Amino acid sequence: MESAISCQNLTKTFGDHTVLKNLSIEIPKGKITTILGYSGAGKSTLMKHFLGLQKPTKGKLFVLDKNVSTLSDDELRNFRKQFGMLFQYAALFDSLTTFQNIAFPLTEFTKMNQAEIEQRVNDLMKSVGLQEQSLHRLPSELSGGMRKRVGLARALALEPDILLYDEPTTGLDPITTKMVNDLIITTGRTENTKDLTSVIISHDIQATLKISDYIAFLEKGEIIEFSPTKEFKKTTHPTIRMFLDLTTH
Repeated sequence: MESAISCQNLTKTFGDHTVLKNLSIEIPKGKITTILGYSGAGKSTLMKHFLGLQKPTKGKLFVLDKNVSTLSDDELRNFRKQFGMLFQYAALFDSLTTFQNIAFPLTEFTKMNQAEIEQRVNDLMKSVGLQEQSLHRLPSELSGGMRKRVGLARALALEPDILLYDEPTTGLDPITTKMVNDLIITTGRTENTKDLTSVIISHDIQATLKISDYIAFLEKGEIIEFSPTKEFKKTTHPTIRMFLDLTTH
């Protein structure tokens, strides 16, 4: 299977502290992969490497066949346009309306005219189930679930190849959590995004088992398990079994 992201013996140290240790993983293109782990395991650091925000101390990282460590600042800027990012709390611009938040990447990074931007925003709103009445509302006037929808629409604006989710269901009630999980599945499976690679950073095991094609478990900077979800459920690794048992009861 073709890889969207390839980590080869990736090591990241800060002074005497090693955060990622000889980490190797091949994240398949066009699938939903979740990286699980306890707090402090190195999940956020790994995601920053995917985006080229941090460079490995040792090892290699290829994203969409590019060696990220060798890219110049201008190349990195263009490279990051291939990513969409849904942050933990949506990270919308407080002073911008729903329309302005979704349109932001289009006005910043494309040469679309106003009519084209309006059409694209309307299409994106439909794709994530946003109603027209929320178009001119500020984030403070939206529910947590609606803010997630706006954040996802903005993340999809530039038709990314890879969509990164940072703890997408943290702090949400069970109904909104289900809505977000359904949205992730729909986004990853629809015809117009069938080549979209979704990578989720999470510690929500119940959601992970429902929505992921593949699951990796990160422990103290190392991938100790990476397999299709059906196989992952059957793991006998004691650390993962303890994590599964703790979080599913």
